[in-house]
Amino acid sequence: MKILVLGAGVIGVTSAWYLRQAGHEVTVIERRAAVAEETSHANGGQISVSHAEPWANPHALPQALAWLGREDAPLLFRLRPHDLPLIKWSLAFIGNCLPARTHTNTRAIVRLALASRKQMQILRQQLSAADGADFNAAYDGLQKGILHLYTDRQSFLHAIRAARLMQHYGLVREPIDAQACVDIEPALAPIRERLVGGDYTPADESGDACRFTQTLAARAVAAGVEFHFNAPVAQLDLRGRQVEGVTLQDGRRFPAEAVVLALGSYSAPFLRPYGIPLPVYPAKGYSATLNLAPDTPAPSVSLTDDSRKLVFSRLGNRLRVAGTAEFNGYNLSLNPTRCQALLARTQELFPKLRFSGDPQFWCGLRPATPSGVPLIGQGKLPGLWLNTGHGTLGWTLACGSAAALAALIAGQSPNVDFPFASARSIQAK
Repeated sequence: MKILVLGAGVIGVTSAWYLRQAGHEVTVIERRAAVAEETSHANGGQISVSHAEPWANPHALPQALAWLGREDAPLLFRLRPHDLPLIKWSLAFIGNCLPARTHTNTRAIVRLALASRKQMQILRQQLSAADGADFNAAYDGLQKGILHLYTDRQSFLHAIRAARLMQHYGLVREPIDAQACVDIEPALAPIRERLVGGDYTPADESGDACRFTQTLAARAVAAGVEFHFNAPVAQLDLRGRQVEGVTLQDGRRFPAEAVVLALGSYSAPFLRPYGIPLPVYPAKGYSATLNLAPDTPAPSVSLTDDSRKLVFSRLGNRLRVAGTAEFNGYNLSLNPTRCQALLARTQELFPKLRFSGDPQFWCGLRPATPSGVPLIGQGKLPGLWLNTGHGTLGWTLACGSAAALAALIAGQSPNVDFPFASARSIQAK
């Protein structure tokens, strides 16, 4: 089958890889000059099944209310009367904060994330064997687990409840005391007395998602996938309601038997002219990349600071600090207050950390659904397929989502219990 993939972030590139491995003729269309130039470029760098609890949970609303008016709030909503997509999204988000909804959504995300992590492990083994070298080195990959840490008791107690729910669905995420946190990551020793506890998922991973995507794209090209860059799409080509390809803004046409929409936050506005509403809204996340000074006591285990919605990932001689969510439309301007909040929390947790040169700040638009559950499967137009809405878990869910999509396109049932999209099922999740 001739298939177009729209978007060359980690979701689009993994989709292209798995579709090509299934024997399809695959072309990737990307508006930027290279792969991973947007949301996949400088994100938190985690394969984090342990982060599968959705933002929409009973704990979220009291937190959001407590953060109102704070420019550095980990979760910041800029609600405006004219932004109807955000108003609708926020109402659906509130509905998904109910305990029963949270349990259902957590179950779906955990099961897809576990399947995806397994796919990632298989992919790494295959590519390492093919190259005769450890594929980890290409993207600073580490398999040291992810440690969630807590400096206030209320957050820790909530985390214990969340960990129990995830354990019920098959994830190993064990609550531990403060000393165990320091034993796992000695760089936390200076704040040992401030820690109230943590939880640890030993099978989670970390690395540079951008380099992973670039490396996999190069392998995909070698396997026969065709990439077109600087190629913004103008429209879907339709015969009646059947999708038969796309036309670019420069007039070039690409016929296809199937089109995979992997445009991240831009998926919703792309489909709006066709009368197809997608419950996807951009959640702007920030990151700071710090070049570490020689011999500085920096963490090597990837960390998640749940109370501040931040993650810390070691990428060779760099430390990536990333997180927070700002709901402010498609605004990509850097807010200095939020940038400095990343550095301030880093110095709080690692007072002895030293870095060289200036921090590299970045922000990207993560495609969030109100439920946290991504949209994977058949779209409402015949020939249209969806792989979008992964929120903060794009890299975590990428391989599993792509493998499942390839199975669905082949008319097979993916080997994972997940509410895959169908032509009739897309709604404000």
